[in-house]
Amino acid sequence: MPKGRILIVDDEPAIAESLDEMLQGWGYETAVASDGAAGLAAVEEFLPSVVVSDVYMPRLDGFGLLREVRELHPDTAVILLTGQGSVEMAMRAIQEEGAFHYFEKPIDFSKLRLVVERAVEYAEARRENVSLRRQLRDRGAFGELVGVSEPMRQIYALIEQVAPSSASVLITGESGTGKELVARTIHNLSPRRNTSFVAINCSAIPETLMESELFGHERGAFTGAASRRMGCFELANGGTLLLDEISEMPFSLQAKLLRVLEDRRIRRLGGSHEIPVDVRVLAATNRDPAEAVRQATFREDLLYRLNVITIDLPPLRRRKEDIPLLAQHLVAQLAERHSRPARFLSPAAIDALQSHSWPGNVRELRNVIERAVIICSGEGIERHHLAPYPLEQRARSRGEDTITLPVGTPIEEVERRMILRTLQKTDNNKTRAAELLQISLKTLHNKLRHYREQGLLPGGE
Repeated sequence: MPKGRILIVDDEPAIAESLDEMLQGWGYETAVASDGAAGLAAVEEFLPSVVVSDVYMPRLDGFGLLREVRELHPDTAVILLTGQGSVEMAMRAIQEEGAFHYFEKPIDFSKLRLVVERAVEYAEARRENVSLRRQLRDRGAFGELVGVSEPMRQIYALIEQVAPSSASVLITGESGTGKELVARTIHNLSPRRNTSFVAINCSAIPETLMESELFGHERGAFTGAASRRMGCFELANGGTLLLDEISEMPFSLQAKLLRVLEDRRIRRLGGSHEIPVDVRVLAATNRDPAEAVRQATFREDLLYRLNVITIDLPPLRRRKEDIPLLAQHLVAQLAERHSRPARFLSPAAIDALQSHSWPGNVRELRNVIERAVIICSGEGIERHHLAPYPLEQRARSRGEDTITLPVGTPIEEVERRMILRTLQKTDNNKTRAAELLQISLKTLHNKLRHYREQGLLPGGE
């Protein structure tokens, strides 16, 4: 199978024939045009990955051809050749006109071969980028969710069914799979789309403050309550409230939540009267809720009340066909956010991403792409831009229950990695992780809060 298509444009038959024979010998499919105008017509018919063109030609010179090709086929790379070159012309060709490379005759064929290989890879990567963008536009995105795999299509269909109702939905899945994005998509497709969407992370708020966060408080309700404050239910009145990590909610508060869900009325902490609320409640958890009930950390009646509809998100390792599309979506999104030039991922970079098991799921992928976008100085993200990420991948493969760290790693970093690895092993069961680490649950929550505030969690949970 040919490595790629290359169009040769040169008005000197001997040079064109020599290049044609050489490129075919290197494994490329070729076509030849005798001048710029013929070359432009051949581009439309032959659709090459790369055009290798002389500069000085009748009817349309190499620079004119370059401008036309870049306008009509911006994913095609153009390499210019000339026997009358100068430094100024080379600078103009590459920096101003956008040529992929510039050679003076006589041509160093060993260098030409390397440049052609890179140009074909560049062109194919850009074309893949265009294809992925088209898929994303036509069928790859559903609200804020991205993916074309069968598991994701089933989730899209389920969201379409449940969104118009006011039924409670329980969203389950591993950390980083996009549970909040599902909740936002449900809200945005519902009749409540023009009202508030409020999300609260039940694991990130100390038990002593949780009731106030949910239901609000009156002035003087407790020490430090200097004024009246509305809770999440009032803030979401008329809209949607997401209770993220619902399985981490203190057991003592779950009965009050159940009462609110049934009566649709809340009482502020320290308040004397009840306030009616109209809130659609969505809940999310990365734990098995039935197991939490068995462990007596989650009320069975509350689970029944929340679990009208369940949406179970698959981990990224079970939908690897979505990784190219998802990664390209993240590149575009993050490049715009950070004002970086990155536009696409090379085939080698995509292969590296697809070879990984992604224990941190989409959140981990986002972090890897964000780092690559920031350090990449050109349009194409290469495999080396993902480093030192592959080193961490190899370390994980040596043993699921081990961590390999270089000598000299700071103690705080050793502690952070050990905590995160233990949480991964316990499927984010913080109680079990604290037991394995031989620390209190409060200490573990404090550590995680510190990592979150410092941006040291894999995407923040």
